[in-house]
Amino acid sequence: MKDRVGVLLLNLGGPERQEDVYMFLYNLFSDPDLIRLPFPFLQKPVASLIAATRSPITKENYKLIGGGSPLRQITEEQGDAIVAALERRGIDAKAYIGMRYWYPYTEDALAQIKADGITRLIVLPLYPQFSISTSGSSLKQVDQLWQNDPELQKIDRLTIESWYKRPGYIRAMAESIATRLQSHAAPEEVYLFFSAHGVPVKYVTEYGDPYQVEMENCVDLIMQDLRCEFNCYNSHLLAYQSRVGPVEWLRPYTEDAIAQLGKRGINDMMVVPISFVSEHIETLQEIDMEYREAAEEAGIENFDRVPALNCHSTFIDDLADLVLEELGEEKAVAVPV
Repeated sequence: MKDRVGVLLLNLGGPERQEDVYMFLYNLFSDPDLIRLPFPFLQKPVASLIAATRSPITKENYKLIGGGSPLRQITEEQGDAIVAALERRGIDAKAYIGMRYWYPYTEDALAQIKADGITRLIVLPLYPQFSISTSGSSLKQVDQLWQNDPELQKIDRLTIESWYKRPGYIRAMAESIATRLQSHAAPEEVYLFFSAHGVPVKYVTEYGDPYQVEMENCVDLIMQDLRCEFNCYNSHLLAYQSRVGPVEWLRPYTEDAIAQLGKRGINDMMVVPISFVSEHIETLQEIDMEYREAAEEAGIENFDRVPALNCHSTFIDDLADLVLEELGEEKAVAVPV
C-alpha cells in the first residue's frame, strides 16, 4: 500500500476580523509556554485581564493593516507551494495548517489528517529558530493530542524542530537582502538591522531555551552568505522586538537600538525581519509603522525593510527538500513547469 504523505505546517495564527481580537489574545496569553506564572490557576484570569487591556490598541493596529491578519492566507499559499514543489520532485503530498491560537487550530488539522487517511506525517513549525514559546509550544500541543488519540498513533510522524541552518533558507534570506539593497543609491552604506521577536531572558538563562544562540548563529550565516555570494559587507546588528509585560526580555530592544543608530549618525537603515517567514502584524504594523516612526524621530533619513520570505522560490524549494530528507527520499531534481 502506497504511503499517503501529509505536511503539517504549524504557526501562530492571527485574528482575521476585529471581533476575533479579544479571543485570539486570550488564547495567546493563556499559553503557559508564552507567559509562565508561578501559580497555574492564575493563567486564565491573567490572560483575560491582558486580553481585555490590550484589545483596543490591538484592534487599532489591525485596522492599520486592513482589519485582520494575513497569516492564514499566506500560510495556506506556502503549503500549496510546498506541495507543488514536492510534486515536481515526484512526491504526492497534502499540506495542512495548524495554528496555535486561532483558526484553523492544530486539533482541527489533525482531525482532517485522520479523515484523509494520512500514513506518514511531517510536522514542520514555520519558525526557523526554535524557542520554547513558539515551536516548543506548538509541538508540545501536537504531542499531547497524539498521546490521547490511538488513531493518530497509527501514523508515522516525523517532527522537525529547528531548521535555521538550512542552506536554502539562508540563501533565500541573503537573496532578499541583496535584491533590496540594489534599490538604494548607495547599497554599501545601508545599515542592516536584523529584528527578531524577543523572548524573556529567563527562558534562555533558566529554562535552557536555545533561541538566542540559534538567532545569533542564523544572522552570522546570512552575513557570511551575503559576503561570499553577493559581495555585501554591510554593517549590521541584531535586536529584539515585540516584548510584553514588565519582565526583562532579550536585549538590545529594537526601539533602543534604532535610537542609538540615530545618535551615531546612521542615515540609511534596512530592517530584516529575521524570525518571521510570513508577513503579519509584527512586520506590517510594528516594523513598517512604529519602527519607521522611531527611525524618523532618531534622525534616520532612509528607512527600508526586506519583505518576509512568504513564497520565495528558493525558500519553498528548500522546505520541500527538507521534507524529502525527513521522508528518507533521494533529493530529486525539480522538473521545470
